[in-house]
Amino acid sequence: MSDMLCPEDEAALADTLREAAGPLQIMGGGTRPIGRIAPAQALSTRRMQGITLYEPGAMTLVAKTGTSIEEIEAVLAAEKQRLAFEPMDHRAILGTSGQPTLGGVIAANVSGPRRIQVGAARDFALGVTFVDGTGQVLSNGGRVMKNVTGYDLVKLMSGSWGTLGVLTEVALKVLPVSETQTTLKVHVTTWADAVACMSAALGTPFDVSGAATVQAKDGGFDSLIRIEGFETSVQYRACELTQRLAKFGAVDAVVDPWAEVKDLAAWADLDTVWRISVRPTDSLNVIELMQNLQQDRGFHCQLDWGGGLIWLGLEAAQIADAQAGLALHQALQRRVAQLKGHATLMTSGILRDQDLCHFQPPERTIERVSQSLRKTFDPRGVLNPGRMS
Repeated sequence: MSDMLCPEDEAALADTLREAAGPLQIMGGGTRPIGRIAPAQALSTRRMQGITLYEPGAMTLVAKTGTSIEEIEAVLAAEKQRLAFEPMDHRAILGTSGQPTLGGVIAANVSGPRRIQVGAARDFALGVTFVDGTGQVLSNGGRVMKNVTGYDLVKLMSGSWGTLGVLTEVALKVLPVSETQTTLKVHVTTWADAVACMSAALGTPFDVSGAATVQAKDGGFDSLIRIEGFETSVQYRACELTQRLAKFGAVDAVVDPWAEVKDLAAWADLDTVWRISVRPTDSLNVIELMQNLQQDRGFHCQLDWGGGLIWLGLEAAQIADAQAGLALHQALQRRVAQLKGHATLMTSGILRDQDLCHFQPPERTIERVSQSLRKTFDPRGVLNPGRMS
């Protein structure tokens, strides 16, 4: 790979894309190199930094996409506000360094445990400005000077992984930090009980903002239920939930575990990690498949979003060889396709040289729509070729 291109501003980026003679690997801070990219020159937005507008009273922030999430969160914290969608930091499981950026978070639609309550990253993006594959600057949504009709570009760019354009600025809605929060830990003995416990909590009127399950050291599972808000309200809801969830297992209040749940720091040494999104009621189907395939070898598992987000991980010793790992990956994607979900291979040492689809292969109709969009916004195919496969 040749030297990285780091344009200083939007105009320089537009010139770079117009003059591009070959494929480009688009990145922000370089912390999320998920999927395969054809040989390409790296182009980073990391020099396009800075918060251009912040109105705490209107709960609106506009920033250039090379701005680090750490800087944005620090500015918001000073006004007792936050990014409500709680973006995950992938550096632990991917073994990367650098700083996660706003552009990377929106381009990958990175959303954390609070998604079950408030929505995903894309739901907080009010407007975007980006440069498409031809070097044209486009804007859509709020806080912009030019609007393009025909597409909801805010939603379209969220989760496009840099294949439709290079984001240069994003306008966000932010929310106040809660006065207090508490997390209840319910110790259960089976995955089925864990999913039932989380579903029961989410089915109450007590506005749960986190519902995850992690493996416990004793071989059981700890379901974590978070509630946030004003102190008296949190106390009341915690008391009510404790009574309602006691039928699943022992209930205790625990110190805030959500950074660990969100970032999977304990999984840093695993060889292979999958991220799987399905309907919460289908999570047991995926876990059962993994149990059947792994049998005595074992695996790591964590549930979030009430069971709608499944993290699966394997130590190097839990994979017989690359062929076994490839067969496992393909079996997971086939089952998840049947469940109308998505299985993404986030990282793997043993599978790094295998010819495989990191992202869930799309259905034919979705693939046709995707190809049509790419031809519209990147007719030369220079932006992250191969990234979504």
